[in-house]
Amino acid sequence: MSLSFDPDRLDLPKGHFIGGACVPARGVLPMHRPSDGKEFGACPIASEDFVDQAVATAKKALRDSGWATCPPRRRTNLLHRWADLMEAEAVTLARLEAFCSTRPVGQLIEGDIAVTAEQIRFFAEFADKEGGDVVPTGDASLGMVMSEPYGVVGAITPWNVPLSMAGWKLGPALAAGNAVVLKPSELTPFSTLFIAELAERAGLPSGLINIVLGDGPTTGAAITAHPDIAKLSFTGSTAAGSAIMENIARTGVKPMTLELGGKSPQLVFADADLDLAANAIVTSILANAGQACVAGSRLIIEESVAAPVVAAIAARMKAVSAGPTWDETSTYSPIISERQLQRIHRLVQAAGREGAERLVGGAAMDHPGYFYQPTLLAGVQQDSPAVQEEIFGPVLTVQTFREEEEAVALADHPVYGLAAGLFTRDLSRAVRITRALQAGTVWVNRYSRSRDHILPTGGYKRSGIGKDLGREAYLANRKSKSVLIAL
Repeated sequence: MSLSFDPDRLDLPKGHFIGGACVPARGVLPMHRPSDGKEFGACPIASEDFVDQAVATAKKALRDSGWATCPPRRRTNLLHRWADLMEAEAVTLARLEAFCSTRPVGQLIEGDIAVTAEQIRFFAEFADKEGGDVVPTGDASLGMVMSEPYGVVGAITPWNVPLSMAGWKLGPALAAGNAVVLKPSELTPFSTLFIAELAERAGLPSGLINIVLGDGPTTGAAITAHPDIAKLSFTGSTAAGSAIMENIARTGVKPMTLELGGKSPQLVFADADLDLAANAIVTSILANAGQACVAGSRLIIEESVAAPVVAAIAARMKAVSAGPTWDETSTYSPIISERQLQRIHRLVQAAGREGAERLVGGAAMDHPGYFYQPTLLAGVQQDSPAVQEEIFGPVLTVQTFREEEEAVALADHPVYGLAAGLFTRDLSRAVRITRALQAGTVWVNRYSRSRDHILPTGGYKRSGIGKDLGREAYLANRKSKSVLIAL
């Protein structure tokens, strides 16, 4: 069966998802499809009062269902059933994800959907395997560290990989015994609404997952400041993360997980497998048209091998062709909005004025929608806007080095420290530079996440606080209580 579909005939969820059912709401924010620029509807904005209703629904669901205190294996089994339904409804889910996002439909069933289902299963297995500890104390006492869920967890997800980001937030929070109030991006809400419906069909208690639609200044601010939301998880820009921290500090104190921006370097040494390096680098910057916080947007390469690697990357970039996300043959993503496309172009032009040499691309594609040419910039200085700014588009800069210390110095960024790549056959060098790089994730002789969900992800510097994925994400949704009993 073909995955391609007519976007004008797709049945979309309408409204919020509260208490196990759709709650229709009037659209306010205009919504456009990035593949053709067509305005197709509007997204509602949940007010502070509506967020209050969602949080109250979540609290009641926790209390009435006993989700936090039920036998842990019950949570595990229901979450597995939910993941099964995601896979069973993969075609519908893929089309809803592709409709107004940057994710080509042909990449979703084996990609985002399969990975999200795996993540839900991964976290489900923590429910009956992670608990408290009995700790050593004096003979006249018994010391324990007890583990408990927070209660209602707030989550805010970005537009770039909507389904996967929802899985990052919902999986560990639910497995840990919490309820969730989640706001997806107002640009790409539909797949998140549908998996909430699937959770209801899987048998999770009604009201445990509540999806509220809206923007950041109104709906997002109401979630972050709500006194009954005990913990917050957010993925998005560093600027938005800073605003969230400020809002939380102004209205109270609560733990938070923030996965924020990045400007990630990829270091290539002369002894590397250069074909492997070129393929990994170009894939990392073309995937989702560079719209990923971990995009490897800075190539830092040993001078003696720069020419052939850059030529190979340039050839791959020139071969890209645009196509709508609802065509299963499309492989290159549009930019999420006209505003973002214009921002990318302004930064590329600014880099040119600073002396950057444009080897490939540098303009919007001649195609309906918001497509930008893969762009390769050489001759950039460390203070160039293209090196310093998170462009969030298919723009790769090239810098060269001669000595290892120079490579590490170029890789260091004053603001970001989310991820880094390193290509070398020298094991000692790989370990040495991995230790020196200021990044929360370092990939060696590759540049991408695997399906080893046990590996946490999160940043150094202003790239975030805390971790998503891994055991750390589950534990971040539990709080500990110290107990000392006199015997």
